[in-house]
Amino acid sequence: MNDFRISSFPPIVDDESKVLVLGTMPGAESLRQQRYYAFERNQFWTVLFALFDIARPDEYEKRVLFLLDKKIALWDVLDSCMRNGSADSKIRFPKPNSIPELLERHPNIGAVFLNGKGAAALFNKHVLQHIPNQLHIETLPSTSPAYTVAFEHKLDDWKKLSAFLSKSL
Repeated sequence: MNDFRISSFPPIVDDESKVLVLGTMPGAESLRQQRYYAFERNQFWTVLFALFDIARPDEYEKRVLFLLDKKIALWDVLDSCMRNGSADSKIRFPKPNSIPELLERHPNIGAVFLNGKGAAALFNKHVLQHIPNQLHIETLPSTSPAYTVAFEHKLDDWKKLSAFLSKSL
């Protein structure tokens, strides 16, 4: 087995953030580009921009500014792990990010939305017991191309995120 130790990126967050979206761990293309959700077939950015009926810009920096403008923070459940390739099923020796500390430093965050069942399983195992009970936590369908549910169905479920933001403003 040729696993490699990989590390996640710093969070995208500011003091205005109201929700935190957590993926599992950056995939191979994201690691290569050092950008969240860099693999073009991953529907994360397409879903997020569709929630607000805005055309998705090509420039990564504009995508990041959009997240912050919409009060959405982004990070991964894991800080590091051993993995060969991009599949969550290949993760070994996971080390969680310091999510409780991030939530403490950003008390306006009232909800965590988990991008897929893999992120949810790791969050539940390594993080859940260390965070406040009043926090809204919800698992959304994975935006990964490996999860082959139709885009429209994913988008319908992801509307829970924009609904939460609407209520919290």
